[in-house]
Amino acid sequence: MALQGALLLNLGTPASPSPLHVKAYLKEFLMDPYVIDIHPVLRWFLVHGIIAPTRSKQSACAYRQIWSERGSPLSFHLQDLVKKVEQQLSSEGLSSDDWLVCSAMRYGKPSIESAFEQFRYAGVTDIRVFPLYPQYSLAATESSIQRCLQLQASHIPDAQLHFIKPFFDHPLFIGAFADIAHEYLEKKFLKKSLDFQTSHFLFSFHGLPERHLTKISSLGYCLAHSDCCQTVDERNARCYRAQCYATARALAQQLQLSPKDYTVCFQSRLGRAPWIKPYTDKVYSLLAQRGIKTLVVICPSFVADCLETLEEIEIRGREQFLSEGGEDLHLIPSLNASSPWAKAVAQILQDD
Repeated sequence: MALQGALLLNLGTPASPSPLHVKAYLKEFLMDPYVIDIHPVLRWFLVHGIIAPTRSKQSACAYRQIWSERGSPLSFHLQDLVKKVEQQLSSEGLSSDDWLVCSAMRYGKPSIESAFEQFRYAGVTDIRVFPLYPQYSLAATESSIQRCLQLQASHIPDAQLHFIKPFFDHPLFIGAFADIAHEYLEKKFLKKSLDFQTSHFLFSFHGLPERHLTKISSLGYCLAHSDCCQTVDERNARCYRAQCYATARALAQQLQLSPKDYTVCFQSRLGRAPWIKPYTDKVYSLLAQRGIKTLVVICPSFVADCLETLEEIEIRGREQFLSEGGEDLHLIPSLNASSPWAKAVAQILQDD
């Protein structure tokens, strides 16, 4: 039987919540030209002279609030997922081939280079790379693809790489997230149903600078119309914002939400350049002013809980919403290494 390779790839995390390790992570991440797409000299001064020195202590404090005995949630959820997916593929009969499933982070450890070394040592020449970003973006998806191609050429030139495409509306991804949401809501609201007069769902996606969208969409189309992201077609096939809205519509349908029951918004903006809207922190205020008392937040651009979900939404987001007059905010857990997601990943690796 042939030995197949699968690389489950996420964005990255510091080695520890210390300011030193956070600063090193920020430098590696933000120096990527796909992330901060400005002149290299200006980027160097911005990252090394301003962002990394000023944000490292603040970010380290945030990381400490979510760090556990196992370390970074993003890291240990990925390790758990690898084990479950390998079991699904090899032990439960989904495939006639044996599989070597590895994990890697685009930034930090375990590195893509170390994963390719494992494949090379095992003699694997057919590798499926699964970037665990549901929606396409230059900053995450394209950067990861290009880094894999660069390292493949230098470390395992005889290997064939097959990249799993963005899965923003894949039925298995949507179904797995809906299962997690249903399970959480049934446990949390077992004795009563949500009052849709005073509760609301937020689909909060990671934000991106608007210029990242206009770079890859049809000239004159992206962000030029109020409804430009309501469908995904050849004009905006790789548009992150359009794919986010498609994810939200699919999840809303699975959760039986009407359009008035939910809002799509974008979090984690940085700097002064315009980012895609509406902003999550602004939406908190608007919903509280409307009399919304309970928010249920789902973050479908993240397949694992991390700083952006656990600290930014569950901690700071709840504090802000309550300070604006809300009464509670519930964060639906991410897919993490849940059985529905492990089964979905194994099946997508087989089918795509």
